[in-house]
Amino acid sequence: MNKIVLGLIVANLLASVKGFQDQYFFDKYKFQVGKILNGEKVRMVTSGFLHADWVHFGFNMYALYLFGRIVGYNFSDVNFLLIYFGSLLTGSMYSLYQNKNDYYYSAIGASGAVSGVVFSAIMLYPQETYSFMFFPFIEFPGYVLGVGYLLYSIYGMKAKLGNIGHSAHLGGAIGGFAITLLLMPSVFYNDPTVITIMGAIIVGLLVFGDKLDNL
Repeated sequence: MNKIVLGLIVANLLASVKGFQDQYFFDKYKFQVGKILNGEKVRMVTSGFLHADWVHFGFNMYALYLFGRIVGYNFSDVNFLLIYFGSLLTGSMYSLYQNKNDYYYSAIGASGAVSGVVFSAIMLYPQETYSFMFFPFIEFPGYVLGVGYLLYSIYGMKAKLGNIGHSAHLGGAIGGFAITLLLMPSVFYNDPTVITIMGAIIVGLLVFGDKLDNL
């Protein structure tokens, strides 16, 4: 396993266990709109290392392991960290923007950062197929996963589907997409059609996203 991926998993483990055991620590560092708008910007990063329970932690770290090793193989340690923390920040910023009028909105989890890593891996190998623990006999091409993930997250955010931070997922995916293109523009030629479609969905979300509620 890439040492940076391992280090991030360990950091998430230590912070999450501390949060499980210490409610004050958990409340102090979770994402909460009102606290962030009042100056506690550090929550936009620290919340990405807290998790609700072991299942939440396990899902995020499994995805980080699965896709992080792909990204880590293709990027330097510094650039991998840029993708991870850049996606964490864009996920937090997009979530803050979408929920800015709800001062009590709170969230936790590495999903934003992990979404960015997932999208980076998809852009590197859009034709690669993936199977998951709940669907071990079904393989999904990367481009299907990427487009489907974007569309589902947009729907989930607008429909407020489940107790899931869809806006953080979207923001993280946008960050991973943009940062990967900036660091390695040649990924566009891995599959120009797929990259263009994902880019068009992202641009459409950013430009017209606020109008979806009126449809």
